[in-house]
Amino acid sequence: MAGGIPIIKAVREGLTANRIEWIAGIINGTTNFILSEMRDKGLAFEAVLAEAQRLGYAEADPTFDIEGVDAAHKATILSAIAFGTPVSFDKAYVEGITRLQSEDIRYAEQLGYRIKLLGLTRRRVVDGRQVGIELRVHPTLIPAKRLIANVEGAMNAVWVKGDAVGHTMYYGKGAGAEPTASSVIADLVDVARMLTADPDHRVPHLAFQAESMAELPILPISEVETAYYLRLRVADEPGVLADITRILADQRISIDAALQREPAEGEAQTDIILLTHRTIEKQVDEAIRSIEALPTVLSRAIRIRLEDLD
Repeated sequence: MAGGIPIIKAVREGLTANRIEWIAGIINGTTNFILSEMRDKGLAFEAVLAEAQRLGYAEADPTFDIEGVDAAHKATILSAIAFGTPVSFDKAYVEGITRLQSEDIRYAEQLGYRIKLLGLTRRRVVDGRQVGIELRVHPTLIPAKRLIANVEGAMNAVWVKGDAVGHTMYYGKGAGAEPTASSVIADLVDVARMLTADPDHRVPHLAFQAESMAELPILPISEVETAYYLRLRVADEPGVLADITRILADQRISIDAALQREPAEGEAQTDIILLTHRTIEKQVDEAIRSIEALPTVLSRAIRIRLEDLD
């Protein structure tokens, strides 16, 4: 779990006095290395993946890493410990980094953000009532000023927000023989202590006794609320941006920032990049369908979720 970072004990025991509000983590060293190299060197995904394999950061078959599956397993365990829910990997939303393009990393940088593969689980509260748990792994725009946005290479970090302690962050090596050995030995010692402890005073593996597990549902991605980065390849014609903003307004989606690339000489198309305020994903789905139907929109929209992590 996140290399040598003792995050399970931190959440299960160190933060036991807190009601956890959310956990967000860079919890896969391979994908963080790839994204860091793509940003620093401007290389395409395939080229950096080959370098990661050469250096031993990525397996010969890197599917579990680059498709987000490894991070989703870890996020699912953290979610169960934080919120007392059953382990529900099959209900997690999982999206990897294989479709990320170097221009989106560049545009994000221009707008003051960095893209990380983030594992995120959050308690969703509406009008003071808990309605469910968000559990998702996907590429995420994070403000560059956030400490977690500056975790580079194969390093990992987990950011936890509790109601009493506020924000805490745990940082360390996300891969390698010695960090992994450190974590495995700690787990073995923990099991040995559990076997010899008084059964009435054992700390449950998932922090909650079985009879106290919560029945909160894992929310489908369509019900998740977050902000969005949208990139649209459009014809360089008057009125295109007005048509797009009208569709967004119809879905009650407000725009936080916009960037339009100047077309090169002789080009008849350009990129429009929009950052939205927080909204429900299904409304963004509807808006994208309508936008892609416009004759002036020349390709599928690129959508990346955005988290301020306040």
